[in-house]
Order: sequence, then structure tokens, then C-alpha cells
Amino acid sequence: MDNSENTIRNLLSKLPLLKNEIQKIIVGQDDVLEEILIALLAGGHCLLEGVPGLAKTLMVRTLSQALDLSFHRIQFTPDLMPTDIIGTEILEEDHTTGKRFFKFNKGPLFANIILADEINRTPPKTQSALLEAMQEFEVTYAGQTYLLEKPFFILATQNPIEQAGTYPLPEAQLDRFLLYIKIDYPSAIEEMEILNSTTGTKKIVIHPIVDAAGIKQLQALVREVSINEVLVRYVSNLVRATRPDDSPVNYVKEWVRWGAGPRAGQALILTAKARALFHGRYAVLMEDLQAMAFPVLRHRILINFKADAENITSDDVTKELIKTTERPKVVL
Repeated sequence: MDNSENTIRNLLSKLPLLKNEIQKIIVGQDDVLEEILIALLAGGHCLLEGVPGLAKTLMVRTLSQALDLSFHRIQFTPDLMPTDIIGTEILEEDHTTGKRFFKFNKGPLFANIILADEINRTPPKTQSALLEAMQEFEVTYAGQTYLLEKPFFILATQNPIEQAGTYPLPEAQLDRFLLYIKIDYPSAIEEMEILNSTTGTKKIVIHPIVDAAGIKQLQALVREVSINEVLVRYVSNLVRATRPDDSPVNYVKEWVRWGAGPRAGQALILTAKARALFHGRYAVLMEDLQAMAFPVLRHRILINFKADAENITSDDVTKELIKTTERPKVVL
């Protein structure tokens, strides 16, 4: 075995260790943690939705410690301005020459992992300041472009129950999130463990498992995971079936106002590759696609008023589409 194969095996062996390290602090939430790590491997961003007190902030902070990456938390508020997150120019003076000049002072967006806490509490002008960073991994200020350090990973949170004083995310920005992850309450056993582990004197130390170079290698490796052409066709059929004008399914025409675009298919294939790699495989299976379909399509299928009145969600639409979309005859 050559060095490159040794390096790959060593990196892959760290993925379960990474999850285990985070679970020293975070009790339960196995699926949530896996989906966050899959998004990281795929090089995308996450939107986390959950009621207060479910350790969303703690989860992201613990992830940054286990990854040995720089971390900034930005609390989004109604008075937050774009320059508060991107940065601004300040006037400085060269003491040797006496000349004054403008120097760009980088904002908190310049870190590897960004927690955008309660992102829907800030106005659209500030929300839109994230768009360029999320898509292009760079920011522009006063005509000058500044590259963001990779890996660059945004995890944004929002509260689904307290909507007073919030600004719903525009569809264009929602589409920039690779995954939309919902965090639910812990089970009774998990809640007992949380109560016992967080009310005592024991302090837990998180050790870094993977560094920035390792994450970038894993992200490159994800792209090399193979996927059968029939599965690519299945993804295309599934995504196209979400669009009311093109869908052969009547309930999509009845419940859906707007379907998913091509970016959804790209996200589904990429996250399925990352999931396969996370589980130690070098080829995508149907189970990878079906598992990732929900967080990929959840924010890309816009239901209509009728569906909303009948308590039908985009997850319900995805579930029905998975049932009815013809499965490929050859699945690898």
C-alpha cells in the first residue's frame, strides 16, 4: 500500500472518532450530528432549526473544538449591519511617514466555522451579506475582494416557534444551505443522561481529531466517490417530480407552489457521496440518496396555502415522492 492509501485510511478512521468525541458533550442527536458532518465533508452549509435549549450552540462549538478549527459565533439581532459581520475599513497612520491609509479590519466572518445564531432575527440586508460568502467563499468590500480561509462552514440556527420580530430567509438564501436540519427533543433516557452529566462537577475535555488540512483532503475525496448512472437518473427524476408544472404526480400539483431546482440534485448527489464515505464506502447506494433527500429537499420544496392549511409539510411531499418515484432496476 502506498502513502496516499495509508493517508486515506487514516483520515477515514478519524470520522467515527470525530463523532464520538463530539458525543462526549452532546447526548443523543445521532442523526443530526451525522448530517452536520456530512455537510462539512460535502463542503456545504447547514441551517439548524430547533426550539431553545436543545444545545445547538454547544453542538457547533464542540464541533469546532474536535476539528481544531477557528470558530466565531455571531448573534444575529435586528440592529446588526453587514459591516458587523464582514468587516470595515479603518483609517490608520504610518508613524514613520505620517501618511494616512485605510486598512480593512476583518469581521467575525473570517473563521473556519461560523455559528450564525438566530439568523432570522436580522433584516434581509444583513442576511444577504452572507450570500457571497456562502456561495463564492469570498467577500467584497469597497471594490476589493477578500478570500475566506477554507474549510469554511456556516451553521445557522433559527427558532421555529418564536416568530415575533423575525425576518423569514429569502428563498435564494435558503437554497444556499446544503442541508436544512431539524433538531427534536431528546428521548426520556437521553434527557436523564443530560440532566446527570450537566449538573455535576465533572469537566469534559474535547481533543482535536482532524485539522483543516485533513478536512480539505476528505472534501476532495468525497468527489471521487462513485455513483452509478442509473442512480443519477433517479436523482434527476426525483427532483424534477417536485416541480408542479413537470411532475407526473397529482398531489405535487395540488400541494406544491414551487419545486426544487438543479442545485437540489447537485446537493443530493454530493451529500449521498459524503454519507457513503462517512460509512466507509466508496460508492453511493440507494439508501444514501433516500436518507439525504429530506434535509436536501426540506427547504427547496415550497408548499402552497392549501397544503399549509392541511398541515402537509415539504417532508410529507418528499416521503410521497420517494414512494412513487420509480426505483432503478440496477442499484449499486
